[in-house]
Amino acid sequence: MKKIRITLIGFGVIGRGFIETLHSKRGLLLKQGLDFSVTCVCEKNGSIISDAGLDLEKLLETEFSRHPDFTETPTLKAISSQPADILVECTPGDIKTGRPGLDHINEALSCGMHVVTSNKSPIVRGYRELADLSQKTDKKLLYEATVAGSIPLLSLKKPALAGCEIKNIYGILNGTSNFVLSKMAEEGVDFELALDEAKQLGYAETDPTYDVEGIDTAAKVVILANYFMDGNLSFEDLRVEGVTKITPESIKLAGEHGYHIKLLGDVNSRSVTPRLIPIGHPLDVSGSLNAVLIETDLAGEITLVGAGAGAKETSQALLSDVLSIAYSIQSTSTQ
Repeated sequence: MKKIRITLIGFGVIGRGFIETLHSKRGLLLKQGLDFSVTCVCEKNGSIISDAGLDLEKLLETEFSRHPDFTETPTLKAISSQPADILVECTPGDIKTGRPGLDHINEALSCGMHVVTSNKSPIVRGYRELADLSQKTDKKLLYEATVAGSIPLLSLKKPALAGCEIKNIYGILNGTSNFVLSKMAEEGVDFELALDEAKQLGYAETDPTYDVEGIDTAAKVVILANYFMDGNLSFEDLRVEGVTKITPESIKLAGEHGYHIKLLGDVNSRSVTPRLIPIGHPLDVSGSLNAVLIETDLAGEITLVGAGAGAKETSQALLSDVLSIAYSIQSTSTQ
C-alpha cells in the first residue's frame, strides 16, 4: 500500500482540526487502501519534520515548539526541502495580498505537490496565476473548504452539474452574520448583544470584522464566480455592505411584513448586501447555517443548506479534497 505523504501548513484551529479528523478516520481510510503519513507541519516559529511520519496523537498533545522533531526551519524552506504528495494549506489569509498562503501554494505546486487549502485569500488574489501553474505542473489545486464549510459546493461542478450552464449563484455564505441576524430576529436583541453571544459560542472571531462587514462573504463570491462561471472577478469589483447597521427596529419591521433580513452574496449583481428574504423561502435559514442557491439552465434551481463554519466542518471539506487527490494518486500507481 502506497503511503501518501502530507505536509500541513498552519496548526491553528483549522489545521489541528484536520489532523484530529485524519487521525480519527485512520482505520476507515486504511480499509479503503489509503495510508496517509504526515511528514511535516509548519507554523510561524518553525516546523515539525519526520521522514518516517509523525505520530498524530503525540503531535496533538505536545506544545508545538516542544515537540522532539521541532526545528526552526521556515515554512518555504520546509516546503521546498521536504518531499510530499499533498500540501494542505490552513493559514489565516490577508485578503489584500493573499499572503502568506499565496507563496506557500506557489512553492508547493512548483515543487510538484498537489495542494488543498481552506485559505480564501490566495484563491481570491491569485486565482488565474495558481490555476495556470496547476495546469502547467499537472498538479491539482482544490479548495472546497474555502466556501460554505461542510456543504459540498465546488465539487458539484464536475460531474454532477457537467453540461449545465450556471446562470447565477447567491445565498448566505457567512455563518457568523447569519447567527447574529437570526438572534436579533428571534429574541429582539441589538447587534452588539447578538455578536457577543456569537463570540461566546465560537461562531465569531475575537475580531469579527471580516464576517460582519461582508468581507468574508465577498471573498467567497469572487471564488464562486471565477470557479463556476469562468469569471475574471476581483474583490474590488464587488459592492460590499455588512450587517453592522442593522437595527432591532428594522428587523422587527421586516418580520411584521413577512420577511427576514439576511446577508446575501450574489455573483450576478456583484454584491454583498443585506436583503429581505420571504419567511419560509429556501434561503430563510437560521443560526450559523449557510444556504446557497444555484440557478442552472438544465437542472433549474438547486438549494444547498449546511453548516458554514467550525473546525470539524472545515476539516471534512479538507479531507474530501485530500481523498479526491489520494484516489487519483492510487489509481495512477496501480496502472
